[in-house]
Amino acid sequence: MTHDAGREPSPKSWLAAHAAGQRRWLGLAATAGVLVGLLTVVQMVLLALIVSRLLVDGASLATLSWAFLSLVVVLVARALCQWGQEVAGQEASLRIRQSVRGELLDHLAAMGPVRAGARHSGGLASQLVEQVEALDGYFARFLPQLRLSVAIPLLILVVVVWLDWLAALFLLLAAPLIPLFMALVGMGAERLNREQFAAVSRLSGHFLDRVRGIATLQLFHRTREAGVEVHEAADRYRRLSMRTLRLAFLSSAILEFFASVAIAVVAIYVGFGLLGYIDFGPAEELSLFSGLLVLLLAPEFFQPLRTLAQHYHDRAAALGAADGMLALLGEPVREPADTEVRALPAGRLVVLERATLAHPGRGRVLGPLTLEVATGETLVVTGPSGAGKSALLHLLAGFVTPDEGERRTQAGLKFAWMDQRPVLIHGSLADNLRLAAPEASEADMQQALERAGLAELMATLPQGIDTRLGERGSGLSGGQAQRLALARVFLSDAKLVLLDEPTASLDETSEARVIESLRSLVEEGRTLVIATHHPALMAMASRRLALAEGRLQP
Repeated sequence: MTHDAGREPSPKSWLAAHAAGQRRWLGLAATAGVLVGLLTVVQMVLLALIVSRLLVDGASLATLSWAFLSLVVVLVARALCQWGQEVAGQEASLRIRQSVRGELLDHLAAMGPVRAGARHSGGLASQLVEQVEALDGYFARFLPQLRLSVAIPLLILVVVVWLDWLAALFLLLAAPLIPLFMALVGMGAERLNREQFAAVSRLSGHFLDRVRGIATLQLFHRTREAGVEVHEAADRYRRLSMRTLRLAFLSSAILEFFASVAIAVVAIYVGFGLLGYIDFGPAEELSLFSGLLVLLLAPEFFQPLRTLAQHYHDRAAALGAADGMLALLGEPVREPADTEVRALPAGRLVVLERATLAHPGRGRVLGPLTLEVATGETLVVTGPSGAGKSALLHLLAGFVTPDEGERRTQAGLKFAWMDQRPVLIHGSLADNLRLAAPEASEADMQQALERAGLAELMATLPQGIDTRLGERGSGLSGGQAQRLALARVFLSDAKLVLLDEPTASLDETSEARVIESLRSLVEEGRTLVIATHHPALMAMASRRLALAEGRLQP
């Protein structure tokens, strides 16, 4: 499903668009539900007939064996239809949730790691998991029930009109009260659900920040205060959840009250009519069969509306979740230009032609800039902090699309990326190395680690490359993490290596080893683009560029 950033859809229209894509399964669920309602009417007719024949006509049980057998068949068929309704609704919900999650992931991929990285990973995880799952009840239960809440009461109303039009009038007058209160309650429930989803996203990010910084918190003896902050954030979420539940239970109680009152009015009418105290309208024609059938159908008339009221909080939860997801989908995404429209000059890997780049809230951070990166060169980019060095690397890597101008790359170009905070996953050393080369053998990985200067470390690890790392490479020093990232570069067959301050925050020994490993990449004939302030890295340059305020300096 496409999303037009120029015209923001409302949560209702966005949900309706996804529902339209699964019209077949949702229609099947509604059809099964209508059959359940029809079989329920047949069941009540059989029950009323059996009681009337036994008590009024004095029939024997043997003569009514066909009615009992029919009742058993109806009960089995009704159970099968209920099962079919549930299965069809769940299938529709599953497919829609897969589609929504894919839409979110595609949009994050289109945003690129730079713009997507501006959002907290804990909040994104909450949206991709909890907010998407919050759509389940809306599509699996509420939407099919919305159709059933109209179809089944109309079916029962027709039957009751045939039996006693005055009883049908009582049901018809009471029916609008339930949707009216559902709408009133839904206004508050939707707002509470939006606040609840926002709170759980903040709580996810807050907790993740504290977990990631646990070593620093322990170092400065601030773990107690951090625990109190997490507890307070969780308590705020608890209070919001309880407010939502309180509103849901209160609304259910009110709706049950009105439904019970309406059923009681019908019961009083039928009772007094059978006793002969009411001689108005069709009351004189009431029999045990018709009166009992009206009484049996009265709760079933309100049951679809009561079930819809029970699932109405699913609608509020879905609208609240959709509001948050639409905010993410509303993030601007520029369509990537065709990077291979024209052939590149011989020996060129990446070409920028009058490319510019802007960031929200900061304006233009780079360009207009024209640049060619040649095969085998070592290009060093220098400049003060904020000059646009990292932005240039992001543009060369294709992490962002130029706002103006053009970026072209060699067909099939593979590149490797490394900065001062390499991405390391919670897993073994081998798992981290295979991010660059999934099919790499153990011997290849060992060789890459040795080339990156990690032979001494490997000798001290009893589990070797199967040694587990903690969150963000916990267990390795900064220099060791950098060299592990370099080992990934050695394993890859990338022609272009982009490095953003690769030796920042390293001690002299680690720094020297990283630079030595980079020199071996140069000897392999790989193309390096390095953004740095470090003199030793500048000395490696075959070409140097100076940036200031996003522009090349002579």
